Amino acid sequence: MSSDETPNVPTQPHSRAAVREKAQQVSAQQSRARILRRVIIGVIAIVVVGAAGGAVAWAVGAAVSKPSTTPSNLHDDGVVVTKADLAEARKASAPTASPTPSTAGTPTAPASPTPSPTATAGSVDVHIYVDYLSPGAGEFERANAKQLATWVEQDAATVTYHPVALLTANSNGTKYSLRAASAAACVASLQPDAFYAYNHALLTDQPKLDSDGKTDAELADLATSSGVKDAKALKDCIAGTTYASWVKDATSRAAEGPLPGSKKLVLTGAPTIVVNGQAYAGSLTDAAEFSQFVLSVASDAYYGTPAPTAIPTPTVTPTP
Repeated sequence: MSSDETPNVPTQPHSRAAVREKAQQVSAQQSRARILRRVIIGVIAIVVVGAAGGAVAWAVGAAVSKPSTTPSNLHDDGVVVTKADLAEARKASAPTASPTPSTAGTPTAPASPTPSPTATAGSVDVHIYVDYLSPGAGEFERANAKQLATWVEQDAATVTYHPVALLTANSNGTKYSLRAASAAACVASLQPDAFYAYNHALLTDQPKLDSDGKTDAELADLATSSGVKDAKALKDCIAGTTYASWVKDATSRAAEGPLPGSKKLVLTGAPTIVVNGQAYAGSLTDAAEFSQFVLSVASDAYYGTPAPTAIPTPTVTPTP
């Protein structure tokens, strides 16, 4: 036998078995790791979905439980003027301490010098959209407040004021239009019979365009002098701009249209005056021209109405 021959040593059976067992162990560990990863991913997904669902439920619950910011006593985002409102406005503006001045030599206007509308004429529906910083809105109010009040008292017209905010950017960053309209909504909600007087005061005692406008305290003081009794609630409402979001929404709704009583009209500026669904495009300072427009609209709506006597003249009711 040659000395360089290598003996043929057979592989031990237990060695092959050990290798197979080791491979099986590694495979089992990898399988367990994959299963564990899947379980962890599933748990995380469940937690995430549950958290998202909880967040949605909380948001919905918060939205449901959040108090409404829409003021009360509104009709089509506006406040209807009543005879009682006019009486309160006169009471708020009437002096109480000073003696009545002598009227000797001064003609006294009769209580009802103008005829009432005829039965066939009915009542016209007037909607007035006002931005309290708009010079035109102030001009229209000063020129037409007396005859509008007369028409309401004689049941010749229904008058509704709509506070909007189109000039919010025109007050040096104070957002006066928005704050003033929100303050008007506070008055309408807290004491509706004082709204007309307050609305009139805001329009006739306007700040100039592109000025800071009135402060919140000044807005509250003006409301108090207009007859609002709960001064603290009013100040809190105004300072908190409680109805600012409603003013924005109401302005957007008016801009989208249609305006009440019309089919296609939308808010494009302030003031916007709509009579029986028709927009007034005449002079803001000529009460006679506006009166003639109202008469014409009323005559169109009711055939055969006598023209000159259907609407009262604008000079007899004291300014609120």
